[in-house]
Amino acid sequence: MLVIPAIDLKDGQCVRLRQGDMDDSTVFSDDPVATAAQWAQSGARRLHMVDLNGAFAGTPKNAAAVKAITQALPSLPVQIGGGIRDCNTIESYLNAGVHYVIIGTAAVKNPEFVHEACARFPGHIIVGIDAKAGFVATDGWAETSTVQAVDLARDFRDAGVEAIVYTDIERDGMMQGVNIAATVNLAVEGGLPVIASGGVTDIEDIRRLAEVSHNGIVGAITGRAIYEGTLNVAEAQALSDRLVRA
Repeated sequence: MLVIPAIDLKDGQCVRLRQGDMDDSTVFSDDPVATAAQWAQSGARRLHMVDLNGAFAGTPKNAAAVKAITQALPSLPVQIGGGIRDCNTIESYLNAGVHYVIIGTAAVKNPEFVHEACARFPGHIIVGIDAKAGFVATDGWAETSTVQAVDLARDFRDAGVEAIVYTDIERDGMMQGVNIAATVNLAVEGGLPVIASGGVTDIEDIRRLAEVSHNGIVGAITGRAIYEGTLNVAEAQALSDRLVRA
């Protein structure tokens, strides 16, 4: 199970939001490349990036920062979400050195796009499912749909999706722990590998996730905890490796 540091980009800076609120952000760095290098040096095996401006605008707004990171750290796999609504955007990101693109809002509003993307770019497509009380949120979490998270995952079970990034919005950025039950349920019932996101606070959250990783949990994204120092990336990855091997 990978421990995946997050870099959320807003206006070219590295920030963290609370529950997805763009007006409740904390700036952690104005140098995304240096931040990415820090996590690479800590032993991260993948980097999670979100274009927050893009998520709201529906088109990439921080692509330059993303490309700067992939060029500076070509051996570090990057997954990016936020504003990915068409295949041209996906192709542009992959050409820029991104390994995986995350389709979120468009997966709800245009499911056929996910199937098309998986067919055109096999092995590179992740679906982002962000949920409030079990229902999928879209448009930078500004809207909540009537689609249940588990049902959406099931819809893409045979599409060729690499994984689901599952975010419990009510936990995101709140340092209140991971919603283990909901994450496991999505992995088991949805039938796709799941990367957990939202609520990772300390190494105990990594322990709890790693202990149930056999259910299909393949990664844990962490943001505020690593920036505020309550979680050490190297220690967390080492613990995950030990528990998963056991």
